Amino acid sequence: MAARATMFVQTFFHGTRADLKPGDEIVVGYRSNFIADPLSWIYFSATLDAAIWGAELAAGGERQRIYVVEPTGTIEDDPNLTDKRFPGNPTLSYRSREPLRIIGEVTGWQGHSPEQVQQMKEGLARLTAEGANTIID
Repeated sequence: MAARATMFVQTFFHGTRADLKPGDEIVVGYRSNFIADPLSWIYFSATLDAAIWGAELAAGGERQRIYVVEPTGTIEDDPNLTDKRFPGNPTLSYRSREPLRIIGEVTGWQGHSPEQVQQMKEGLARLTAEGANTIID
């Protein structure tokens, strides 16, 4: 179900290693933080914790970043989480095919412990090895 504009403002976050600045747009066609194939969706969250995971799990050696983003089009619940793991979208995870505009960067955030990140990476590797690490397109 697509979200509709309301009089309430929601803050959205995107975790990555890409070096962007306010006004830049995140667009579809790049690889996910979780699989190597390019995606036809951009994923983001209304929770800082989910964005932190995105930044920590992003491939590459660049600095981890969390951006405050503004959807430029229709958004929907992320079915990879809401349909598979967390019915009702308590993680406040979303996706869009249209660009997300960078409106700021969150600085001074605290990541998960190295042990937690390693456990998450091992879990994702296990899912990949089992063929279960797929993205609902």
